[in-house]
Amino acid sequence: MTTDNFFENIHVYGKWKSDLVNAIEEFQNWLDVTGLEESEQSLKIYETLQTLKHDRITLAFVGEFSRGKTELINAIFFSQFKRRLLPSDAGRTTMCPTELFYDIDEPMPYMRLLPIESRMEDTSLSEHKENALNWTHIQLDISSPASMASSFAQITNTKKVKAVDAKRLGLYDIITDDNGTELSADEIVEIPMWRHALINFPHPFLEQGLTILDTPGLNSLGNEPELTINMLPNAQAAIFVLAADTGVTRSDMDIWRRHLKSFRRNHNSGLVIALNKIDTLWDDLKSEDEIRDSIQRQCTETSKTLGIASKRVFAVSAQKGLIGRVKNDAKLVKASNLAAMENVLSNEILPQKELLVRNTLIADINEMMQESKSILLGQFNVKKKSIQTFSGLSGKNENMIQVLLEKTREEQTIYHRNAESLQSSRQILSGQHKRLKTIIDLDRLDQQVNEARKSMKGSWTTNGMKRAMKTLFDGISGTMVEAAKQADLTNRLVKSIYNRFQNENEDAEVKAKLFSIASYKQEIDALYLDAEEYRTSVYSTMTEQNFVIKKFFISLVSRARNLYYQLNKDADDWGRRALTPLIRQVKAHKKELKFRLEQLKKAGMSRDTITDRVASLKLEAKGLQKQIFDVNKMLTTINSPMPAIALEKKMPDNVTAIRA
Repeated sequence: MTTDNFFENIHVYGKWKSDLVNAIEEFQNWLDVTGLEESEQSLKIYETLQTLKHDRITLAFVGEFSRGKTELINAIFFSQFKRRLLPSDAGRTTMCPTELFYDIDEPMPYMRLLPIESRMEDTSLSEHKENALNWTHIQLDISSPASMASSFAQITNTKKVKAVDAKRLGLYDIITDDNGTELSADEIVEIPMWRHALINFPHPFLEQGLTILDTPGLNSLGNEPELTINMLPNAQAAIFVLAADTGVTRSDMDIWRRHLKSFRRNHNSGLVIALNKIDTLWDDLKSEDEIRDSIQRQCTETSKTLGIASKRVFAVSAQKGLIGRVKNDAKLVKASNLAAMENVLSNEILPQKELLVRNTLIADINEMMQESKSILLGQFNVKKKSIQTFSGLSGKNENMIQVLLEKTREEQTIYHRNAESLQSSRQILSGQHKRLKTIIDLDRLDQQVNEARKSMKGSWTTNGMKRAMKTLFDGISGTMVEAAKQADLTNRLVKSIYNRFQNENEDAEVKAKLFSIASYKQEIDALYLDAEEYRTSVYSTMTEQNFVIKKFFISLVSRARNLYYQLNKDADDWGRRALTPLIRQVKAHKKELKFRLEQLKKAGMSRDTITDRVASLKLEAKGLQKQIFDVNKMLTTINSPMPAIALEKKMPDNVTAIRA
């Protein structure tokens, strides 16, 4: 497999997502034409389209300093520029987390750098990203690879400050020299110049929605909790980069235990180990078999040490892969073994991402389309009955028409009874929904947060501070359990309302949409574990207390609040739409009954009127058939699986010993 297949797979995903956007936009126009559009639907469609257009797949590169993470990124993504774009020369290393992506809202290439001093503020990285003024902005000249490489080199910049200032920034707790002697407050130390880097770049991969996260080494990972607590767990895939010549070192193991637990906990796949620099094991004094056995031993040992399946460990050479692709040396590219790792990534993360998009964004649109189709089918069935009724009236006497009038009026009476029952059900549901909203109320959460903040800041000991952290997340977790119980009660009520309506209206085809907080509870449970790891970590014990508290609220509590905010938003949206299918069915039925009564009253006056009405009804039924056909076509598009991604007939082996 060549890297072209990896590119092709990303393109397939991008094309699939583009087709979804087109189908949803077509549905939006279709609703307007059919007269079925409602303001709530329009808002939901707009939000879905915006989310799809801005949706990204994040691939994170994690590892200790000098393991070749940046070189691996250069080899996989930027070899077509025929040089290293990101700085990965000897002695130069990424000093801050770096995100590479394509900004559809601002397509002009740029690099933004967040000053390290921003760590003093009570503002999260996600909040900083919303305000470009907080960043140093550098325009990129993509026509000049040399110019871009020069701009990118700035992410390696450092600055010298007093030790006391480095401590205040939370970069160190106790700073010592090479002999282990603690430095005085006025001693000068070197720190990163930037806290975070954003690079907007028009790469074909990135334009399809891929985001690359290049993380620095252990110290920066440990000192930027938001990176490990928020960004890594939310990535779709992670590559843990090790060095083949050293195997798993103590610092590598520290990163694995401290920073990849959340990822492994939240992902069934998408995590691979890149045992990089296998070219250091290529020995001209050894046979091919001896080299292959040596690499295999390292892979096996790495697999055992990390407790991960051997098929997820890939022996690669980022440097040789980059050189081979730059020089179009197929033998060297094959020897680098990058294709095997790329193949696994693309065949795992893209189907996983497709499932996520389908279960979240597309599920709502699918429901709207099905609901609209149900209304049209109901209207079509009524038209068919009307055609049969009016066709049978030709030559009938007035008594027969009067019987039909009475029968229709009886239907109208039943309709009014159903409408009143539905209105009563809406009021009962509103009460249940308010109880749910009271449980997950943001003001209630904010009160818990404020109490926890006061308790932490008022604590004289680290243990007291940690107890307050646990109390807060115990409360948050308990609230989710309470909310889940209330959601279950509310769903039972909704199901009973729909079942009663279905029994009283045989022609109606409606299905209740239930409200689930399972995904939110799952995220809160995962966040609870993250909070426990942070609370019990060496970092929270050794670092200055005020900085630990600040990072706790910026990284963990803010994430919990964001989940609550989204949960409230979804609950509001569901509450507004829970009975919408029934209401729309009732409105359509009312309109049809009224029209049928008017036509029956006119039917006794003229046979021509009956003939004309039958012709008109047939034309209307034909129009409804066309509309049903159109919505079925859109349903087929949004429910079609992503086309099969590019696969080789034979997967490349994880281990290679071929030398160029």
